[in-house]
Amino acid sequence: MKTKTLLLAASLLVPSFTLHAENATPAPAISQERMQQVYEEVKTPYKYGVVLRGEADQLVDSPSIFRKDGVWYMVYIASTKDVGYETCLARSSDLLNWEKLGKILSFPAEGWDRWQRAGYLALVDPAWGVSNELETYDGKYWMSYLGGEHKGYETDPLAIGLAWTKTPTEAREWTPLAENPVLHRDQPDVRPFEKVTLYKSNIIWDKAKTLGSPFVMFYNGKIKGAYEKIGMAVSDDLVKWKRYGADSVVANGEDKQSGITGDPQVVKMGDLWVMFYFGAFWRPGAFDTFACSTDLVNWTKWTGPDLVHSSEPWDRQFAHKPWVVKHEGVVYHFYCAVGDQGRVIGLATSKDLKSKAQTPSKP
Repeated sequence: MKTKTLLLAASLLVPSFTLHAENATPAPAISQERMQQVYEEVKTPYKYGVVLRGEADQLVDSPSIFRKDGVWYMVYIASTKDVGYETCLARSSDLLNWEKLGKILSFPAEGWDRWQRAGYLALVDPAWGVSNELETYDGKYWMSYLGGEHKGYETDPLAIGLAWTKTPTEAREWTPLAENPVLHRDQPDVRPFEKVTLYKSNIIWDKAKTLGSPFVMFYNGKIKGAYEKIGMAVSDDLVKWKRYGADSVVANGEDKQSGITGDPQVVKMGDLWVMFYFGAFWRPGAFDTFACSTDLVNWTKWTGPDLVHSSEPWDRQFAHKPWVVKHEGVVYHFYCAVGDQGRVIGLATSKDLKSKAQTPSKP
C-alpha cells in the first residue's frame, strides 16, 4: 500500500503534458474480456438490406450519420460514370427510409479538388448511444473531405481538406477552407504509410485533450498498390494540423505488405475509445471490424467475428466502410455494399427490423 501511495503522489507531480508525449509509455492492451463486451454491444447480425441507391449510373459510398431536431441525416458520396466523387445529403425519420436531398460539395471550376470532393462528417458527438448530433466550433459545422484534381475512381494523389456550413440539414454548398488542403503527401512531416495518397478521415473533438490538442483526425493513407494503414493528426483550431506519431496506429497485413485498413469512425464508450474500420485483402473479401483504446494512440484490434461481411446478393463482393450508431437500444451499422445492385448503402442492425420495411415513413 505504501508503494502504491508513493507512486500516486509522484504521478501528481508530473506536468500533465508529459502524459501525452508521443514517446510516452504505451497503454496496456485491452483485455479480451473487455473486447468481447464491446463486440456484444456493437454486433449487428441482422441484415436489413439496401437503404440508399444512387441515380442511374451513379455509385454511392461512405455514409456518415447525424441527428438534428429529431431528424436523421446522412452525408454520403456519389460518383457518376467514375468521373469523381461529390458529396450529397439525405434525411430520414427512422434510420430506415431515406430521402435524397441533393449535393452539398460539388465539383468546382478549378483547383486542387477539381474532380474529387468526398466529404465525411466531423465533430459528431462521440458519446456512444447518446445524441449523435453535430457539434459546432467557431459557430460552424464541419466536415473533412478527400480531394483531388484528376478524374477517375480515387485517382492519386488525394489530399485532405475541410469545409464548413451553418445549415447542415439543407442541400446547400459547404464552404471549403482557404487554407486547403490541410494534409497532403508533399508536406515535410509526411510518414511512410501515406506517401502515395491520403484517404477518408474522421475528426473527433476530444475535450479532455488526451493528446494535448482538442481535435484529433484519424485517416488512412496508402504506401503502395492496395496497402493502406490508419494514422492520425492533431489540431488546436481545425486549420493547422500536425501529424501525431512516427507511423500508423492501426494496421493489418504487415507480413505481406498488402491489404487495406481504412475508413475509421471513432466513438467513446465510457472510458474506452472504439474505432470502427474496414479491412480488405489481408484476408479474403472486405469487411467491417473494430479496435479499442484508452489513450487514442495504442489500439487493440478485435480478432473475433466480423461486424459485417459479404453474405447477401447485394453485398456479395464487398461489405465495408462503416458508420455505426446506437439509438433507443438498437445498433444501426451503415456500410457500403457492392453486389448485384451496384455500389449502394446497406444496413445491418442488432435487432430484426425487417417488419418496419412495410411501413415506410417520411420526415
